[in-house]
Amino acid sequence: MVNGILVEVCCGGIDDCLTAVECGCDRIELNSALELGGLTPSLAVLQEIKQKKNDIKVCCMVRPRGDGFCYSKQEFEIMKNDACILLENGADGIVFGFLNPDRTINKQWTKEMVALIHPKEAVFHKAFDNTSNHFEAIEDLIDCGIDRVLTSGGANYPHVEEGFGVLHRLIQDYGSQIQILPGGGVREHNVQEIIKQTGCSQIHMTAKEIKTDPSSKGSDNNGYVTVSKNNLLAIMRQIEELKK
Repeated sequence: MVNGILVEVCCGGIDDCLTAVECGCDRIELNSALELGGLTPSLAVLQEIKQKKNDIKVCCMVRPRGDGFCYSKQEFEIMKNDACILLENGADGIVFGFLNPDRTINKQWTKEMVALIHPKEAVFHKAFDNTSNHFEAIEDLIDCGIDRVLTSGGANYPHVEEGFGVLHRLIQDYGSQIQILPGGGVREHNVQEIIKQTGCSQIHMTAKEIKTDPSSKGSDNNGYVTVSKNNLLAIMRQIEELKK
């Protein structure tokens, strides 16, 4: 922990994971395709990071596609199977999110996934920010047995500052029942303010930069998202320097 704050880094591959560990993070959220908001990761990446750094906690995203969180029955079954495989191969938790078409929590599917994951950690991701009522949603997640929720307080990425009021209230009113993990747009210039304004004890970030593969060509190439060692270290220094 850095100055009493648990740091989680969102990683899209093995290089990101090793960078996060080198910089002193406490927990990894393992994904693929960060440029799509994070999808289910490669099993081989999970196995590799656990083999190299078995003491680091790794929670794996289970998300089969981008663009929303309202899935078909077939997608739901695949997500459960992915979760089982990742847990069997060393994942310390599963990160997921199910919404109904009206943007409420799909409690039935959430409870099924929680039962599958426990006693490891069941984490509801930023699908929470798409819900129509954040306070009804958090009570639904508590009822479903979710251990932690990743949220920007409903703010539009990357403007996490817009969600300070919701984040503070969630932590104050519900923090004893469920972990509230602020994330989304965390940068060197705002991390101290996020911690101060929300009263959080943990924080989630990618500390990202955009890279391009030298073999790519054409105007349609937008590069890929990766964890920047320089950005991550700069954010960590800001947390270290935070006066409480």
